[in-house]
Order: sequence, then C-alpha cells, then structure tokens
Amino acid sequence: MSSDRDKPIEQLRLYSTAPHPCSYLDEEASTLFIDPEADIDLATFSYLNERGFRRSGPHIYKPSCLNCQACLSYRVLVDEFQFSKSQKRIIRRNQDLSIKVSNSIDTPSHYQLYEQYINSRHQDGDMYPASEEQFRNFLANHLGNTFYLEASLNKQLIAVAVIDECQNGLAAVYTFFDTAEQQRSLGQFMILQQLQLAARFELPYLYLGYWVKHSQKMAYKSRYRPAEIFLNQRWVQLNAS
Repeated sequence: MSSDRDKPIEQLRLYSTAPHPCSYLDEEASTLFIDPEADIDLATFSYLNERGFRRSGPHIYKPSCLNCQACLSYRVLVDEFQFSKSQKRIIRRNQDLSIKVSNSIDTPSHYQLYEQYINSRHQDGDMYPASEEQFRNFLANHLGNTFYLEASLNKQLIAVAVIDECQNGLAAVYTFFDTAEQQRSLGQFMILQQLQLAARFELPYLYLGYWVKHSQKMAYKSRYRPAEIFLNQRWVQLNAS
C-alpha cells in the first residue's frame, strides 16, 4: 500500500534515454529522467534524492542500465565522520581562506573561475569548451533549494561548491576551483567544508552523488567514511575494505 508521501512520486512521468557509452566503465549505459516539466517541491526532491536520483542543471536523473548496477548513490554519515590526518592537514593548509555562503553565482568572477576550471581540467569531456549559457543552465538555482559555498583568498574567489539542500542532508552538486592552486587540494577542502556545514545545520547526511567502485574518477569519494551506498533499493553501510 502506498503512503501519502509516495503519491506525488507515483504521479511523476519518467523518461529513459537510448543506450549510450558509459563515462566510467566499458559498458553501455542508459539514464532515467524525471519529467523536466514536473513541479518538484522540497519534499519530493528530498525523497527522489534519497531514492538514488541526482540533479544536473534542471534535470533530475539516475542511471538505469540493463546489465550494470555499478553506479551507487553515496552518502557520508555526518555525525560519525572524523577527519583523517591528511584531511586535517588540508584544513590547516587553507586556514587563510575566507568562506561564505551565497545564494547566487551570477557574476563575472564566478563564470571566469568556472571557465578556467572546465577549460583546464575537462578538455576531454562534453562540457568543453565552457560557455556562459552552459554555466547558467548547469549550476543555476532551478528548484529554489540550491546555494553556494565560496572560498576566497585576499578577496579573490578561488573555489565554489554548488549545493542542494534536502530535508535530511546536503547534496554536493558540483565544485569548481582555481587549478593553479594545486597544493591546496581545493576539491577535497570544499567537501570537508560541506561536511562541517551539514553538521552545523544538524543534517545527518552529505550526498556525494554516484560512486563506482572500479572507477578511478570516483575513487576520491571513498576517502569520506563512514558512508552508506544505495544498493538494491536500500541504504547499506559501505565496508571499510
């Protein structure tokens, strides 16, 4: 029997893509999308996020591959998380940065940082070359629950994390940063900042998107433990091994 909470989900239309090459493994992939014209409120978005969906721009989706279930939603248990020695070093290394929360990234400095990041780090991806239209479509606040965590050095913006707020946690959407500041490990630093922010908001989870065990691109996520993965329609603890 369906609960009242499930009824809006049952009414959503779902669309599946044709098979296409996987970005992470030598497999064919397909993706399930929520109807882009559906009216998604915070409760519905939170439920979808908890059921393994993810947001990219205005689209809410999850992998739906016929012969593969390697893409697993990954969430860190905020209350139980403890900084490792290397993570503490990253925090100390960036003590000179100013951190603030913003509701908008619609400025030239935000786009310039994004453009530099995409054109430097992702020349082999479908986001290259960066454009202002792509920037707005991908990272704008489409659902009304998105905010931005900014890191600045001497008033110069050097890192931005795009975050969706859910009822039971924060969902890390995307991070871009000054790639010239390699020694700072800014990607890791911004995840650590999001964990601290979730703890301050008294939210139990930080969702880090999809984790693929045998993908080098996804390996960094397993540094954040303890964590759970969404496997066979339920959240289970990720083993330490």
